[in-house]
Amino acid sequence: MSAPAAATEPRRTPLYEVHERLGATLVDFAGWLMPLRYGSETGEHRAVREAAGLFDLSHMGEILVRGPQADAFLDYALVGHLSAVTPGRARYTMITAEDGGVLDDLIVYRLADDEYLVVANAANTGTVVAALRERAAGFDTEIADESAEYALIAVQGPRAADILAALTDADLSGIRYYAGYRHTVAGRPVLLARTGYTGEDGFELFVRPGSAATALWDALTAAGQAHGLVPAGLSARDTLRLEAGMPLYGNELTADVTPYEAGLGRVVKLDKPGDFVGRRALAERAESGPARTLVGLVARGRRVPRQGHTVLREDQPVGVVTSGAPSPTLGRPIAVAYVDAGVDIAAGSFAVDVRGRAEPVDVVELPFYRRER
Repeated sequence: MSAPAAATEPRRTPLYEVHERLGATLVDFAGWLMPLRYGSETGEHRAVREAAGLFDLSHMGEILVRGPQADAFLDYALVGHLSAVTPGRARYTMITAEDGGVLDDLIVYRLADDEYLVVANAANTGTVVAALRERAAGFDTEIADESAEYALIAVQGPRAADILAALTDADLSGIRYYAGYRHTVAGRPVLLARTGYTGEDGFELFVRPGSAATALWDALTAAGQAHGLVPAGLSARDTLRLEAGMPLYGNELTADVTPYEAGLGRVVKLDKPGDFVGRRALAERAESGPARTLVGLVARGRRVPRQGHTVLREDQPVGVVTSGAPSPTLGRPIAVAYVDAGVDIAAGSFAVDVRGRAEPVDVVELPFYRRER
């Protein structure tokens, strides 16, 4: 009998030593050693809502797609109309299987006429790279997984622009939401993007090489002292995105659901020219309607609905919770759940089975939180 294979050690981001210095609680997340929290999860969450938070997102995947047919290739490989994106802009999109199931949700930045940066979730980077390479047959394009060369830092919150303004000559007012341009921040070249995953205004800084990330993190920390900036971990990031109604792959998005179930059918561009992977299945789903609907739940009590808990209507199972947590902003537990199509969510009493006890909930529209603009 052979000896069992040794467990693979989680990878460390270029900012690992910074997190240790700050006393972060580190956990294995998608094969990476990541900060769960630095102190109070609620404090970090509230800092992002009221001032600013600093995040290490270096576990995300960066995939460069370049070549004369890069635009046509991405139109075929993804559900979005990427050839319509102008250089300097970004697009939220998805890559699906032939049956329309979501393999990952992505943000794609168009860096130049023939060059795009595809940003994938950490756990799915390998899947996305393999799928893109398989779909590239017949296109004059090059696909390079450059994830190991990058670090990614996010500054999120209403004071994010004030903090960055002290470190760059870039006209931040000219960088619109879902745009990204090459700029210098704290003397270091970055791709500076006005994107994020918190429901707040903010920026994501793609740093290459990753070894430059520590100096940039320290510069942002110093500039943010007067603005209430705090380092924030995965726990705060999860409650922030949940309040903002943003899906998480592995929870709201899986290979067993299409974008239509998740309420994201708008990202599927059935009217773009040419074929794309999953078009037929997605067109059929758009015609027939989704088999289930994603809804928001607000608990009336203090017990928290969690992923996998059953949703009840008049004591009958009608769905399942995909994400749930206490909401620091609302002061009550919240959750999102898939409910069977045809269930009248405007009528009847709803509850969630939390460890054998039916906890009353109110069904609400998503998102739970929307920032003032």
